[in-house]
Amino acid sequence: MANLSATGAVGSAEAEQTNMGFIITTALVATIGGFLFGYDSGVINGTVDGLRSAFGSEDIGTGFNVASMLLGCAIGAAFAGRAADIFGRRTMMIVAAVFFVISAWGSGVANSSGEFVFFRILGGLAVGAASVMAPAYISEIAPARMRGRLTTIQQIAIISGLFFSFLANYLLANAAGGSTAEFWLGFATWRWMFWVELIPAIIFFIALFRIPESPRFLVIKGKTDQANVVLTRLFGAEAAKMKVEEIRSSLASDHKPKLADLFDREKGGVRLIVWAGIGLAVFQQLVGINVVFYYGAVLWQSVGLSEGDALMINVVSGALSIAAVIAGLLVIDRIGRKPMLLFGSLGMAVTLGLVAYAFSTGTFLAAGTVLEAGTVLASGTAYPEGAVLTNSVLDLRPEMGLLALVSANIYVMFFNFSWGPVMWVMLGEMFPNQIRGSGLAVSGFAQWIANFGITMSFPIMAAGLGLMTTYSFYAVCALISFFFVWVIVRETRGKELEQMTG
Repeated sequence: MANLSATGAVGSAEAEQTNMGFIITTALVATIGGFLFGYDSGVINGTVDGLRSAFGSEDIGTGFNVASMLLGCAIGAAFAGRAADIFGRRTMMIVAAVFFVISAWGSGVANSSGEFVFFRILGGLAVGAASVMAPAYISEIAPARMRGRLTTIQQIAIISGLFFSFLANYLLANAAGGSTAEFWLGFATWRWMFWVELIPAIIFFIALFRIPESPRFLVIKGKTDQANVVLTRLFGAEAAKMKVEEIRSSLASDHKPKLADLFDREKGGVRLIVWAGIGLAVFQQLVGINVVFYYGAVLWQSVGLSEGDALMINVVSGALSIAAVIAGLLVIDRIGRKPMLLFGSLGMAVTLGLVAYAFSTGTFLAAGTVLEAGTVLASGTAYPEGAVLTNSVLDLRPEMGLLALVSANIYVMFFNFSWGPVMWVMLGEMFPNQIRGSGLAVSGFAQWIANFGITMSFPIMAAGLGLMTTYSFYAVCALISFFFVWVIVRETRGKELEQMTG
């Protein structure tokens, strides 16, 4: 490990000679992967009715159609981290870009659940790879004093992707008269919702050829001359030479990075820093955020809103999310990562509890219920004589519906101020150089498996246990995450990557 005086010298050199234009441009290209991550995750929100109609799926089938991408995400995250140690960070992002293009096209042309699941899993491989590679790449090209802000741009990109997927879904459904209605060239609207993703996916693929490989990867592979060229362009010639030596000294001298490095040779078992990464990744999903992202439209329709109004709420939630992430970006390098996580955990526990309470006051009406003439639900929705509910509805009084809606959106803001960006920032920077690829691989795998479990289980839990019990579970997980962070997680603000231990 380089001594503190050397680290300080590098910090000074960075402050004087950092090529901020090049660093920011490079980081922005990497975060297009985050935008696609968000779009690919959020686009499913507006297509659930279309998938049900096209493929005739029920609750379990619908859950798998929605969650199938997440299996690919888990595999992509698990393999991308190790593959990046072999082939390079940029190379794996290029592979991901190709998969994004194929998945966007294929998801829209699928004529059966089998075909759809195949293309969604392919897209999941891309999302999984992008989810771990973009923050790792940005961390490895950014100066320590602003690494948190630059890596947080990844979360802004993710939320922007979600927002634009919600907006595209809303505009397309509004123009066509519904997600299942026929749109351009005779294709159903939900298919066009997937095809819109082709535009950013192609841009991502082309732009990746304009940025360099990670200098830390180049040093790991023994390509010090190339690493020096990249570091010189990033930080200046003097700082580049010192940084190459720091990276070298942070690596094990007897072997290149491998999966076995995740185990503590002296104490035995998995390193504590790896458990911390896995815990952060899993708790980010156990708080239920992707239920809002993936099922938001279905959720708000289930409490009596129209499809158009439900899709519009998604757009509003997306805009609030972007604002919350920007707020987080402004303070993450000032107050630190751990305080933000603790604040977010408490805020989410309270707001999820309020959502659960609001849902506990409703009356459940199952799909197929025949309503009497002139029935008016507590939400204000009126039905004609003999109307039959096509979807299950939780009939809420207007004030309780408003409480659920406001609390859910504040919850989304708490998440996107804290756990949304900070988890990815920490995974990109908390691991020592020797295990960064492998640490990201296992943490990313755990994150996407938890994501799959939450996403797959929501329709089943909501139907079998009710929305109140389901959201109470997420609230309890948010509370537990507070104590996990308090006890296990270490602060990483302001540290060079070569100073990370564990």
